[in-house]
Amino acid sequence: MKNIEKHRNIGISAHIDSGKTTLTERILYFTKRIHAIHEVRGKDGVGATMDSMELERERGERGITIQSAATFANWTHTKSGEQDSINIIDTPGHVDFTIEVERSLRVLDGAILVLTGVEGVQSQSITVDRQMKRYHVPRVVFVNKCDRSGANPLRVAVMLKEKLNHKPCVMQIPIGLEDQLKGVVDLVEMKAYYFEGANGDDMIEKEIPAELVDQANEYRTQLIDCCADYSDEIMEKAMEGQYGVDDIDKALIKKTIREATIRLEITPVFMGSAHKNIGVQKLLDGVIDYLPCPTDVENKALDLDNNEAEVVLKSDDNEPLVCYAFKLVNDRYGQLTYVRVYQGTLKKGDMITNMATGKKVSVGRLVRMHADEMVDITEAGAGDIVALFGIDCASGTTFTDGKNHYNMTSMHVPNPVIELVIEAKNRDDLDNMSKALNRFTKEDPTFQVEVNKESGETIIKGMGELHLDVYIERMRREYKVDVQTGAPQVAYRETITREAKFEYTHKKQTGGSGQFAKMSGVMRPMPVEGDSEKVYNFVNSVVGGRIPKEYIPSCDKGFQSCMQAGSLIGFPVVGIEMEVQDGAFHPVDSSDMAFQICARMAFREAFAKAGAQILEPIMKVEIATPTEFQGNVVGNVSQRRGTITGTSEELGTTTITAEVPLSEMFGYATDLRSMTQGKAEFTMEFCKYSPVPRNIQEELIKKYGDKVNQRG
Repeated sequence: MKNIEKHRNIGISAHIDSGKTTLTERILYFTKRIHAIHEVRGKDGVGATMDSMELERERGERGITIQSAATFANWTHTKSGEQDSINIIDTPGHVDFTIEVERSLRVLDGAILVLTGVEGVQSQSITVDRQMKRYHVPRVVFVNKCDRSGANPLRVAVMLKEKLNHKPCVMQIPIGLEDQLKGVVDLVEMKAYYFEGANGDDMIEKEIPAELVDQANEYRTQLIDCCADYSDEIMEKAMEGQYGVDDIDKALIKKTIREATIRLEITPVFMGSAHKNIGVQKLLDGVIDYLPCPTDVENKALDLDNNEAEVVLKSDDNEPLVCYAFKLVNDRYGQLTYVRVYQGTLKKGDMITNMATGKKVSVGRLVRMHADEMVDITEAGAGDIVALFGIDCASGTTFTDGKNHYNMTSMHVPNPVIELVIEAKNRDDLDNMSKALNRFTKEDPTFQVEVNKESGETIIKGMGELHLDVYIERMRREYKVDVQTGAPQVAYRETITREAKFEYTHKKQTGGSGQFAKMSGVMRPMPVEGDSEKVYNFVNSVVGGRIPKEYIPSCDKGFQSCMQAGSLIGFPVVGIEMEVQDGAFHPVDSSDMAFQICARMAFREAFAKAGAQILEPIMKVEIATPTEFQGNVVGNVSQRRGTITGTSEELGTTTITAEVPLSEMFGYATDLRSMTQGKAEFTMEFCKYSPVPRNIQEELIKKYGDKVNQRG
C-alpha cells in the first residue's frame, strides 16, 4: 500500500532557455529513470528525453519545449534514506505555449521555479510566477547556470523579493562561481557538498571551506531569522543569539520552512548548475523536504447536486473517485488523456462517468507516462497522475465513478490575439486538414478555428506567430497537409467613448400580422480590462409594462448579436452597457423577432453617435540585447509605435521592456536578428487593449470597409 505522504506532484517552470528541460534530464538521471544524459542541444542526435516531439528535437538549436511532458521517478533522500515517488511535468517557457503551463499548474501540488544565475528574474518568470499564484502552487526556486560568466545567485535571491514580491529563504551558498563552481554549502546542515565522478554522481560531504565560514554564518543567521517569524521556539533561540548548528533542531527548521512554503509565505532558494551536474541531488532533497504531498493541499470541486456548492476533496484511495483530464494528446495509438486522480481509486476495466456529458465510459488501458514511453498499470490512487487510452473527452473534463456529481473548476484560458487565414493547397487534403484542426482544438483551448460566414475562409487563432507556426508545421508532418496562409490578422476590437441615447420604432406591415416594436434608452461605455473581451451589460429600467416581460430577453439578445461585429471595421464590440428605459408594443404585431430587430437597429443608431473607436492589442515585449546595440533596438521599437517602459543593464546586456502594438510586431524576430548580429532575443505576451491613433483608425476603416458594407 502506498504512503501518500511520500508522494510529490511537481512541475518545472521558468523563462525560456533557463534550463528547465536540462534540469529534468538530470533529475531523471539521478533518480535512475534514465541511464545516460542527453542534452537539449546534444551532438548525439538523441535530444533530451522529455522533448519527445519531433519538432522539439529539431528546434534543438533553440531548445524549445512545445508541449508539457510527464514522467515519474523515485528518489531516495540523501540524509534520511527514505524513498519518495515524484511525478514531474516539464513545461514550456515560451509565452506562446502558456496554456501548457496553465494546464500543468492546475493539477500540480508544488513546483520548481528555475531562474538563471546571470539574468535572474525575467519577463516570463514573472508570468509563470503569476500563474503559480493563481493556482496557489507552493514553489522552491533553483538558481541554475551558476557556472556561467557573471553568475551571482545571491543577487538573484534579492531579485525574487524586488521583482516577484517573494520572501526568499536562501538554503545554500555556492562554493566558487562561474568556471570555479564546485559545490554548495547547506545552511541547515552547515556542511559543504561537492559533486564528483563522471556525472556528479558522488555527493561528497565535507567541512565548510575556511574562506566561506563567515559568509555561511551570515546567511545561516538570515535563514534562522526567516524561520523565527513562523516558530516561537526558533524565535526564542534567535533572541538569545543561538544560531549554531547544535543550538536548533534541524528537523524543527525543516518543519517550519515546509509549513511556511506550503502557505506560500516563503520561497526556499537552492542553487547549482544542471548542465555541470552540481546541486541537483540537494534540490531533490529540498523537493521532498519542503514541497507538499497531496494531503497538504486543499483541492475543491463543485457539487452539481447542491447548487454547485464547494466541496473539499480528500486525498484518500477509499473515497468515491474524482479525477480531472488536464491534457489530451493524439498519437499513433489514438487519444491519450492525462488525468490527475484527486480522490478514490481508478482501475483498469472500471466504468467512469464524464461529468460534462453524463456518459459512462470504460477504462480500457491505464498507463504511467515517461515522456512518450508508457508503462501499463492496473490501478491508480489519490494523488497519481496517469494516462487513459480511448476515452473521448475535451481538455478540462471531470470524471467520477457516478456515486457523486462533482465538477472540478476549470483552468484559466487566455483569449487569442492573432489569427491567420489558411487553406489546403490540394483539395484532396481538405478532409485531413479538418481532422488536424479538430484534434488541435481539442488538445489546446488557446488554439481556435472558425469559418468566416461571408468568405467561407478557414481562420485559425492563437497566442502568437510561433504558436500558429507550430500547428501549421504539425499539419504538414503529422497529416501530410500542405497549407498556404494569408497575412496574419490582428484581433482588433471596437468600443465607444461617450454616452448616446437611442429611440427606435420598428414597423413592418404586410398582408396579415405585421411587426411592431419600440424602445428607447442609453448606450454607455464601460472600462475594458486586460483580455476580458465580453464586456457587455444589459440594464432593464422599463416600468409599467411598457415592454412586456417576455420581450425583455429579446431586447438583450438583439443587442448581444450586435456585439459580435461593430459597424466600423466589423470586429467584436467590447465595453458597452445598454439600458432600456422605455418602449411600446402592439398586442398583435409585437413578437420576439420584432423586438430583436428593433434592438439591433437601436444599437446601430446609438453606436454611430457614441464616438466609436477601434482598440488594438498591445503586447508587453522584453528584449535582451548586447548593450552596443541598445540604440538601434530602442529606435526600432519607437518606429513600431512602441513605448519603452523600462531598461536595465547587467554585465554588458541591456534588457528593454516596452509596450508595442501587435500589428507592428510581425516579422520582428528577423529584424532583431539582423540589427544585433543574431545576439539579441525577445519574448512578448498580451498586455492590454488600447485605442489606435486616429490616422491608423482611418486606414483600418478604408481597409475593412468592404467587409462591413457586404455585411451591412
